[in-house]
Amino acid sequence: MSARNKEARLKIDILTLFPKLLEAPLNESMARQAQKRGHVRIRIHNLRDYALDKRRTCDGKPFGGGAGMVMMIQPIFDCLKKIGGKGWRILVSPRGHVFDQATAKRLARREHLIFICGHYEGIDERVHEHLADEEISLGNFVMTGGEFPALCFMDAIMRFVPGVLGNQASLKSESFEDGELDFPQYTRPREFCGWKVPEVLFSGDHRRIESWRSEAARRMTKKFRPDLLLQAKNDWRKRR
Repeated sequence: MSARNKEARLKIDILTLFPKLLEAPLNESMARQAQKRGHVRIRIHNLRDYALDKRRTCDGKPFGGGAGMVMMIQPIFDCLKKIGGKGWRILVSPRGHVFDQATAKRLARREHLIFICGHYEGIDERVHEHLADEEISLGNFVMTGGEFPALCFMDAIMRFVPGVLGNQASLKSESFEDGELDFPQYTRPREFCGWKVPEVLFSGDHRRIESWRSEAARRMTKKFRPDLLLQAKNDWRKRR
């Protein structure tokens, strides 16, 4: 899968044993439009194409014994060599730091990202030690492979690539941008089953509306994600 524009703002390569897990999601919605307009170029690489035997083997039993299978370093190494360039190599791994909005912004500023998706019991340790520039986790839970986390990472990252969103200003008022959740949103009808939209939103007074939204966002954050307020407070103290 690739964008028509070879000078895409962001190039993404994905190494996986299961390309079909990625193909459909990356050909829908924002990802599809980002590629169609040439802002992002995405290529999916099947690691089995780099296997050395007829069975296209990419995993083996762990040395020293143990349960499960371990992904081999050779197909990953050869695929990275074929891709070439100086792309930033990201290993999707539970030992990595947990992905967040700041990480999405930082990675969106790079020109070329390479995601290495693990599977099975794990990946040969030498991939961690010698082939990855960074390791990122989706959260403190176990998943079958790195494909779904990689999709989440890419979706968040692409939103910060100039031109991908129709209205870049919308990024400024989204959840996590200021260490808080987004404010509540409403649309038609004005009343439904007796549930009414706050009157201030019909006032036409933009200052009052902005003040209400700011306070509502803080209330929601305090109720649902108080950890974000604590983190913002700690970050402020560190900057002093």
